[in-house]
Amino acid sequence: MISRLPWRWIGWGTVALLLLLPLVAMQFTDEVNWDAFDFVFMGALFGSVGLGLEFAFRKTGDTAYRGAVVVALAAAFFLTWINAAVGVIGDDDDPNIFYLGLVAVTLGAAIVGRFRPAAMARAMIVAAFLQLLVPVIVWAVLPYMRTVVWSPEVPVLTAIFAGLWLFAATLFRKVAQRGAL
Repeated sequence: MISRLPWRWIGWGTVALLLLLPLVAMQFTDEVNWDAFDFVFMGALFGSVGLGLEFAFRKTGDTAYRGAVVVALAAAFFLTWINAAVGVIGDDDDPNIFYLGLVAVTLGAAIVGRFRPAAMARAMIVAAFLQLLVPVIVWAVLPYMRTVVWSPEVPVLTAIFAGLWLFAATLFRKVAQRGAL
């Protein structure tokens, strides 16, 4: 317990520091303009990742399981952050809500599977599939998106995030095959 304590202080201290950066920047430039919602949102996002890491690291000492959790949380964090900041598809909020749904479905599958490695591997495969499917769904469900010129970043980000989900699935599957948990 004591050996983990400095890492907890470093982790949560880093979160506090990251939340203070925009506050300090706002004192010196008009380029950064956060309101209370932005701070609460990012605090909740950082807090969710921190709690997820705490949970995983308390659950097991298995390096592959921990690594899979880190990759999955990083994918969820960056996907949510990118969509909150600028969005992946277009400038409109509508199509990007599907990515929030992807993260919610993945979390729901993990909870239903009680965070067991085999269930987590399946949840990550579902996340990768949904990641690939979101642009197709957006194109099919939102007719106005068919006329929007899509950024070349959409397929690149889609591939990167699908790869992260699949990498996490591979690590979780490795743990499940070993029966480590």
